[in-house]
Amino acid sequence: MRKKILLLGSGELGKEFVIACQRLGQNVVAVDSYPGAPAMQVSHEFEVINMLDGEELDRIVAKHQPDLIVPEIEAIRTERFYDYEKQGIQVVPSAKAANFTMNRKAIRDLAAIEVGVRTATYRYATSLDELKAGVEITGIPCVVKPLMSSSGKGQSVIKSEADIEKAWNYAMEGSRGDLREVIVEGFIDFDYEITLLTVTQQNGPTLFCPPIGHRQERGDYQESWQPMPMKPEHLKEAQEMAEKVTKALGGAGIWGVEFFITKKGAYFSELSPRPHDTGMVTLAGTQNFSEFELHARAVLGLPIPEVKLLRNGASAVVLADKESNDFPTFSGLNEAAALPNSDFKIFGKPTSRPYRRMAVALAYGNEDVSELVKKAKVVAGKIKVD
Repeated sequence: MRKKILLLGSGELGKEFVIACQRLGQNVVAVDSYPGAPAMQVSHEFEVINMLDGEELDRIVAKHQPDLIVPEIEAIRTERFYDYEKQGIQVVPSAKAANFTMNRKAIRDLAAIEVGVRTATYRYATSLDELKAGVEITGIPCVVKPLMSSSGKGQSVIKSEADIEKAWNYAMEGSRGDLREVIVEGFIDFDYEITLLTVTQQNGPTLFCPPIGHRQERGDYQESWQPMPMKPEHLKEAQEMAEKVTKALGGAGIWGVEFFITKKGAYFSELSPRPHDTGMVTLAGTQNFSEFELHARAVLGLPIPEVKLLRNGASAVVLADKESNDFPTFSGLNEAAALPNSDFKIFGKPTSRPYRRMAVALAYGNEDVSELVKKAKVVAGKIKVD
């Protein structure tokens, strides 16, 4: 079995997916909007295009004739995927899933209306005036997010009426693609957030990874840990919600399903039809398969009998603090490597900018996850982006 895989989006998550596919003997073409993207460095071939240009997408699909198309980012002309499926190409997880989940409006309406899982009160807005009207319904505080964005870009919390216009402008700055619309959500008084990595299979049951806890700044994850200690009944509720939503979307692969956990239980937040950034903690050997290996096996139709926790783990990001078009170098690697029960991954991004994620530090063991988070942060603190 040797499939040709067209990977759309070639960041650090794509890079680990390509490595997992290479280990299974697959042929990968990595695509992104800039040359030298991380996944391009480990793939067989690469293409540099604007993935919001439907004609360019059509061109490279016709050129490479892939067996599978695997999207890794949101900014893609996903409506083209339906055509590709008709041509006999497997879209991961499915054309419907990729199209719906690239847009917060489609996935939220599916979850709240079609499937009926518990979500925050929400409204949509295509202008500042509509946002003001939406805030009146959701109340203050509330959260504003662009309908199309990734890694928390453009997200902010409205704490007073004076914040509404700033939230609109910030959302427009962080929005990907040509969609100028936001979702405003009522604030949920949650105890913590989790990512529930959910694996759907072509011929097998839906599986769940142990829940992952995480902390965010500026809408982007800073540390994650696995497993997140939580009440069994809340975990079961989240698993049932995740299975309903992924089943409604269809297809095989790994999904990053995000939940707010409150004293009353789980609230569905968001869903990504691909490996999740918080799931980089699985690179610490916490599971029998990392999230990237699970994704590769699921999309190739290889059976996954079980997902089990092998040890506790934590991750912490390494960020750039300045802008540079020169390929970054790193210092402190010797010091970081000397710390026991730890690891790090350098992504190989060709440029840097403030707060850009450049590497991830990992810690693992049998200690409490709170101690492992501290250790991962120490490892991350040794590594400097030069």
